[in-house]
Amino acid sequence: MSADIVVLDYGAGNVHSALRAVERAGATAQLTDDLDRAATADGLLVPGVGAFAAVMDALESAGAVEVIRTRHREQRPMLGICVGMQVLYTSGTEHGLTTAGIGLWEGNVTRLDAPVLPHMGWNTVAAAPGSQMFAGIAGERFYFVHTYAATEASAEAAVATCTLDSPFIAAVEDGTTWATQFHPEKSGHAGTTLLANWIQALSAAQK
Repeated sequence: MSADIVVLDYGAGNVHSALRAVERAGATAQLTDDLDRAATADGLLVPGVGAFAAVMDALESAGAVEVIRTRHREQRPMLGICVGMQVLYTSGTEHGLTTAGIGLWEGNVTRLDAPVLPHMGWNTVAAAPGSQMFAGIAGERFYFVHTYAATEASAEAAVATCTLDSPFIAAVEDGTTWATQFHPEKSGHAGTTLLANWIQALSAAQK
């Protein structure tokens, strides 16, 4: 039986790109704005683009924040992408304004320390040893488009890093909650493999 995967449609994510990427990885997914579907699906994918505050506002308006917190607490598989990862932290600061995040992990998302922003293009990622997320793709390059990032690692989670002038968090693997600052849906074979690893992990979690 195939996994029931949904992509959360809350008005602030590249939802159709995410759907196509899941299909390339060998599964099917449905787009939903229904909170019951988002809460009960085997896997929930949360994309996000734009400003931290705007994405948080959209998630709160959709009523999705508590769904995400509950899924994390109950260890129901999730994958956050780009700003969909950033909002899982305690807060984000953009243009001098600090906005509360969902708070799964301690840390504040801040402007990158880099000479050229946004950080746009392909970069290698240093994954934690034994990472399930990066199985078979250690040392591969992934596609980034962002100006802000988290720099603090959660003690409970395995993190992967990328380095510009200084390192930042490129991905988090916390039990069944995974998140990437880069865009797996735009990262070619490596991104497809990462999504396939997530699908395999959430399928195993059903058993």
